[in-house]
Amino acid sequence: MTTALAEALEAHRRIRDYVIKTPTVHSKGLSSLCGVEVFLKLEHRQTTGSFKLRGATNAIAQLTEQELRRGVATASTGNHGRAIAHAAKAAGSSAKICMSRLVPENKVSEIRRLGADVRIVGNSYDEAESELDRLVTEEGRVMVHPSDDAAIIAGQGTVGLEIVEAVPNVATVLVPLGSGGLSAGIASAVKGMRPSARIIGLTMERGAAMKASLDAGHPVQVKEYESLADALCGGIGLSNKLTFTMCRELLDDVILLSESEISGGIRYAYEQEHEVVEGAGATGVAALLARKVPDIQGPLVVVLSGRNVDPELHRRVIEGERAPFGE
Repeated sequence: MTTALAEALEAHRRIRDYVIKTPTVHSKGLSSLCGVEVFLKLEHRQTTGSFKLRGATNAIAQLTEQELRRGVATASTGNHGRAIAHAAKAAGSSAKICMSRLVPENKVSEIRRLGADVRIVGNSYDEAESELDRLVTEEGRVMVHPSDDAAIIAGQGTVGLEIVEAVPNVATVLVPLGSGGLSAGIASAVKGMRPSARIIGLTMERGAAMKASLDAGHPVQVKEYESLADALCGGIGLSNKLTFTMCRELLDDVILLSESEISGGIRYAYEQEHEVVEGAGATGVAALLARKVPDIQGPLVVVLSGRNVDPELHRRVIEGERAPFGE
C-alpha cells in the first residue's frame, strides 16, 4: 500500500461522519455517446457544494486546541474558502479567507454567511495569497493551503476511494484540474487500488497553471483570466511541494477546454442529467461531448466537482448565450 493511499484511508475514517458519501450514478446518454459505460460521481452534492469540504475537514480535524484558538486562514478561488469557513465553524474556530476580485460574488457571500472574515485583495489568486502570508506572519493564524498540503490531498483522495468502491473495475477517471489537490488525491487513491486506471485532468484553455507547469517541467506563474471554470483558476505556487510532482507522476493526460465547450458541458449536465454544476464541475462532461478524450476505455467515471455557480450566469449558459468570458 502506498503512503498516499494509506493517508486517504485514514482521512476517510477521520471525516466520514462530517461529509456526505456522494452518489456515483450511471449516465445512459454519455454511455451511448462514448460506447463505454460512463458514470458520474456527484461530488457537487457535497454539503458546501463541492469536494473541498473533504480536505478542509481532514486538515482542521488534525489541528490542536491551541491552533484552533489561533484561528485559520487560507487563500481561495471560492469553494475552498467556503469549505474552510464551514469546517472551522464546526470545530469552534475562526477563519479568514483571502480572495481576489475575480471570485464570483455568490461564492464570496456564502463564505461571509458562514461567519468567516473575507479579505478581497488584488486581481489574481497570487495576490490573495500574499495577503494570506501576511495574516499568518502578523496574526499567527494557522495556514490551510487549498491544495499543496498532505492533509488536503488525503481528504480529496477519499473521492477516489468512493469511486473504486462504486465502480471496482474503473478504467478511466476524468478529474477537474486546478492547482492539483483533487487530481493528486484521486489519482493516488485510485491508482493505489487500480494501478492500470487512467487519470485524466481537465482544465480551461486560458490560464491553466498546472498544465503550463507540467509542460515547462517546473512550477510557473501564468496570467489569470476570467473563466466559466473559475474554481480552476489561480497558480500552483512557485515553491509547490506536493501537487506538481504528484500530478506529473500520476496523471496520464491533461485536456484543455474552450469556454464554449465548458458551456456545453454545463448545459448537457442540466438538460440531460438534471444536475446543476459550475464550469469546473462540467469539464469532464465537456471533454466527452467535444470528443477530446483519446482512446476511451471504460468503465469511465466523470467527477462533477462543484455546483456553486451564480444562478444568473447558469441561466445565461442554459439559454445558449455566447460564452461570457471569450475564447
